[in-house]
Amino acid sequence: MATFIVKQTATGFKFDLKTDAGVIATSEVYTTEAACKKGVDSVKNSAAGEVENQTVEGFETKKHPKFEVYEDKGGAFRYRLKAANGQIIATCGTLAYKTVDEVLAVVEAVKAAAPDAGVQTFATV
Repeated sequence: MATFIVKQTATGFKFDLKTDAGVIATSEVYTTEAACKKGVDSVKNSAAGEVENQTVEGFETKKHPKFEVYEDKGGAFRYRLKAANGQIIATCGTLAYKTVDEVLAVVEAVKAAAPDAGVQTFATV
């Protein structure tokens, strides 16, 4: 079962999408808990977006919402989920993957888990 974990940080609120496999998505830091929960709702609604694999030469640009899969400066693979308005609403956080197939598998896990995931809030600083 997947759960969005909303938690307070020293500078605001953030969420992680956690499954039995661990954290598969994380957010930026929001200034309020309400804004963070709106971010959770946005991820739930945007998770059905297509995948834009930017590691493929001549890749097809997809409409928002979408997952962008890309290679970072260090040669690792990552993803970011963009909402309908183009804002980044979730990423793989500090996790980086050695292959495109690994990151694509995580994207599929997010797509499957996010829409029906529960939400838990923890006030931890």
